[in-house]
Amino acid sequence: MARIAFIMLCHKDAPGVIAQARRLTASGDFVSIHFDGNSDPADFAEIWSALSDNPSVTFANRRYRCGWGEWSLVAATLEAVRAAVAAFPNASHFYMLSGDCLPVKTAEYAHDFLDSNDCDYIEHNDFFASDWIKTGLKEERLIYRYWFNERTQPKLYYASLAIQQKLMLTREVPSDLQVMIGSQWWCLRRQTIEKVLAFCDSRRDVMRFFATTWIPDETFFQTIVPHVVPRNELRNRTLTYLIFTDYGMPVTFYNDQYDLLLRQDYIFARKISAEALELRERLGALWADEGSIFRPRTRGRGFSAS
Repeated sequence: MARIAFIMLCHKDAPGVIAQARRLTASGDFVSIHFDGNSDPADFAEIWSALSDNPSVTFANRRYRCGWGEWSLVAATLEAVRAAVAAFPNASHFYMLSGDCLPVKTAEYAHDFLDSNDCDYIEHNDFFASDWIKTGLKEERLIYRYWFNERTQPKLYYASLAIQQKLMLTREVPSDLQVMIGSQWWCLRRQTIEKVLAFCDSRRDVMRFFATTWIPDETFFQTIVPHVVPRNELRNRTLTYLIFTDYGMPVTFYNDQYDLLLRQDYIFARKISAEALELRERLGALWADEGSIFRPRTRGRGFSAS
């Protein structure tokens, strides 16, 4: 039977993180937690106190201060993945989650689904040929270097970019890579994770390239996985349901959308509102159910704001 090591990237809601970890490990699975280094130390202390004695829970050895669009998000993911690989030799799959994710299927369904499909689930669309990026920078994400955060250091971010553009200080993408793009929420088999980590250890040039790429959480794993795994073993989709408004903002789900979420052809969903206590309770309880029959009808990706 599939046994999943959930890679949880979290930055808030210590009680929710604790509840999620206990729920997932109760089904025979594992959890590796990276809690943002920017977050309240008291929250991390609460999580550590509640979970550090659980043999099915491990923590990233290093906590990064994560920023939207930065390499720190990928670095944090890799740190949690390495901790999970070392701690859980029986894990067959590694599944990325955020603190806002909750199951929309049972553990029984998830295990059966993964047992029936020997493949990796990760969105991987051609960076240049696809229309995955709707607005904002595209090629510029790759050919220029980013040392500053647009949201927290906007003056430095735009000044650095303007100087590079004026002086034509572009760079080349590593010649043997086809850059791909997609959602950061993937589910990968153990052998794939091991290949990715081996690639990271051997290709410092690629690591340096992505370390100064803008929003690399949408391109790093999406590029490396198809490079090290045959394409016929990949499915170009995520198992986590998430949709965006016309303006590129993630849609948040509330109490009245339980039935909608269960109809989706996914195993988890994000983002579940922190205020949707009834929805959180129902979805949390769902994971432990046995014998439930699901007939997913929808795999939606779009949302109209009108």
